Amino acid sequence: MIRRCLVLLLCWTTTTLAEDWPARQWLEDLQPPGPAVQALTDYAFAPRNDDTRQGIRTDALVVIRDGRLVYEHYAAPFTADSLHTTWSVSKSLMACVLGVAFGEGRFRLEDSAAQYYSPLARHPDIRLVDLLQWASGLAWQEDYEYAPLNSSVVAMLYTRGRTDMAAFTASLDSFAAPGQVFRYSSGDSNLLSAVLEQRVGARDYPDYPWRALFQPLGIEQAVWETDAHGTFVASSYAYLRARDLARVGLLMLRDGRWRDRQLLPAAWVAFNRRPFEHAVAAPGEATGGGQWWLNQPVGGAPRPWPDAPAQTFAALGRWGQALYVLPEQKLVIVRYGDDRDASYQHNELLKRALAAFAPGAAP
Repeated sequence: MIRRCLVLLLCWTTTTLAEDWPARQWLEDLQPPGPAVQALTDYAFAPRNDDTRQGIRTDALVVIRDGRLVYEHYAAPFTADSLHTTWSVSKSLMACVLGVAFGEGRFRLEDSAAQYYSPLARHPDIRLVDLLQWASGLAWQEDYEYAPLNSSVVAMLYTRGRTDMAAFTASLDSFAAPGQVFRYSSGDSNLLSAVLEQRVGARDYPDYPWRALFQPLGIEQAVWETDAHGTFVASSYAYLRARDLARVGLLMLRDGRWRDRQLLPAAWVAFNRRPFEHAVAAPGEATGGGQWWLNQPVGGAPRPWPDAPAQTFAALGRWGQALYVLPEQKLVIVRYGDDRDASYQHNELLKRALAAFAPGAAP
């Protein structure tokens, strides 16, 4: 038995030491600009029209393969040192922060959210798992400039809800029982941020995302805005460099482990990557998981991104922000953009990235 344990420990140590991890900088294995790499660049960085803001408008594209930087390109004025808005990628970042808190035993998925956030007392049946799966049942409308008068998110971010975004969301009526209907909601994400504040305490909360996530990953620069109440805007307002967002992708690629530390419980990562049983998606749209998006079919439909593997998952944000994780290919892709129409397609970028950087691909 002792000999077997020593063999297993040696195998684990050898595997761990063989892995590539970023220190202050990523190890680089930049690929030559062959036809496949050039095809990716041509798609992502098409000529920009800054007057109309139409077409594909990529600001940054970074590809990590098995822990090494293999591709990096920016459009002026952005560089590797630029902090970029992530919009709703912030939701998946908060899910990672919550994963650390979950591993510290601060809550359980089945706990009532009202247990930790009293403004939800009028909705006592909403569980934390419901908020994580965008299934609170609250009457939320995730519209922007297309329907601003009826938009819950516009009201929360910019008008009557901006001073206390979680309280604004908690004040809404219900349209369905919690846990029964998928409705994408920035409000649900900000309720989770308020729950976290109660669980870690007012003294530790302002530094908690840094202590729990950013610092262990070696992320030295990050901005996360709060509302006037002091609650992190988990739905929208985190800003990171592309190389640093890729560190989050590598953490998720390796099932929550960072070097020899299990930063996120593996069970938490598995939950993030499990489709919500009542999820719905329009053709081409990803499936909702635990504050992440999945390349999983819903109701017999084809995969949302048919040219990408089924295990692909992503953090996605408005105007083309994306963090893609492809576990089988050991790829992490960060794409920042300023897209104002439907020109950019996730599937097309993933297809070209796979052609250039999947194991065995000819760059």
